Amino acid sequence: MPFQGKTVSFHTLGCKLNFSETSTIARLMQEKGFVKVAMEQGADVCVINTCSVTENADKECKQIVKQALSKNPETFIAVVGCYAQLKPDEISNIEGVDVVLGASEKFKLLNYISHTGKHTHTHIHNCEISDVHTFEGSFSAGDRTRSFLKVQDGCDYRCTFCTIPLARGKSRSDTLENAVANAKKIADSGVKEIVLTGVNLGDFGYGIEIDLETKKRKEYNFLDLVQALDNVEGIERIRISSIEPNLLKDEVIEFVAQSKHFASHFHVPLQSGSNDILALMKRRYKTELYQERVSKIKALMPHCCIGVDVIVGFPGETLEHFNETYRFLNELDISYLHVFTYSERDNTEAIHLAGAVDMSERKRRNKMLRILSAKKLRHFYEQNLNKPFTVLFEHENKNGTMYGFTENYLKIAHPFNEALVNKLIIVTPNALTEDGFVGIEVIESIPVI
Repeated sequence: MPFQGKTVSFHTLGCKLNFSETSTIARLMQEKGFVKVAMEQGADVCVINTCSVTENADKECKQIVKQALSKNPETFIAVVGCYAQLKPDEISNIEGVDVVLGASEKFKLLNYISHTGKHTHTHIHNCEISDVHTFEGSFSAGDRTRSFLKVQDGCDYRCTFCTIPLARGKSRSDTLENAVANAKKIADSGVKEIVLTGVNLGDFGYGIEIDLETKKRKEYNFLDLVQALDNVEGIERIRISSIEPNLLKDEVIEFVAQSKHFASHFHVPLQSGSNDILALMKRRYKTELYQERVSKIKALMPHCCIGVDVIVGFPGETLEHFNETYRFLNELDISYLHVFTYSERDNTEAIHLAGAVDMSERKRRNKMLRILSAKKLRHFYEQNLNKPFTVLFEHENKNGTMYGFTENYLKIAHPFNEALVNKLIIVTPNALTEDGFVGIEVIESIPVI
């Protein structure tokens, strides 16, 4: 093997999709002889998988490069991912970076690693994002309890605040057969939970054509995917990471409600509770549709956890618009919020919109929604006390305590017990801890297949 005995470390920023792709790059490198180590050990090669959503992408990247070189000044630094696609020249100016790889090149990293040490100047390899048509299937490894399975990439939407289509290209999907095959590989590794990931997950099966000459569309959709994955033996639980409300069809909700393995947990981006602001964002739904989706979920799964993304301080968001969002969320039967403060992004439409919100006001609105989120989450936990659920415990021992999640995403705390790791246990949550976690009474262990 050409790289036998060489060491490599990885640092991943951003979303679950990035983690699945980092794991795939790691497997490709290990197959060629690399040994994966922690960055603190001063590896021969350090791979940094970047994110374009992160507000301080440049600063974070510089810090990680500096940390890697402090452990080994001769570390070959490769920067890949979304930020590498969007701002390759910016990254090339970071001292110590050897190679920058865009969206279509990151899985070819082995072709760009020098056998003779560090480069005298940074090499950039990336194509126009409009030329990216291939799909690279990925799934994360290393965690004994769950794996992130990438089934879709790219996005055809043009939300005015978002750079992801510029970083990842057009919507494209894995084949149904390969997605199921990867799920079986995950099951064979002993992992019990899969988290489905993608940029626009509900668009699975659509987007770039199978045959560019005939323009033939794929013949399956997201419902076909969840139905197929529900039958994979060895996987006890499957979560849908995030799905647009306009793509979360009634038949998907209905299937999840009666499925064997899909978790009663949805994360559905809202972004604003004002139809005026949704229009400025170029979102593809109104609040009325969002309300319908939440009502449908709760009607079929009253105990279901529903997470919501929301952006505050978007250009044109008046105090009245924000209050409209607050009231909408307050009245909605949801479980928690992920609150993002709007920040300007190059090459987006929103940066040119009138009505910029003062940064101090953006932060105030963010704080108000985070407080609302904490109240919502505590109420959701209280609603589910003294009811039986199934928890999958993780392997990490944090000061004598282990944690796990129920199917509806209650975080459970329990004294560490190695025998419970990666096991499905029926529990009765019966108390909230000071940290907001749930204490339990263990009822019985479910035999693991």
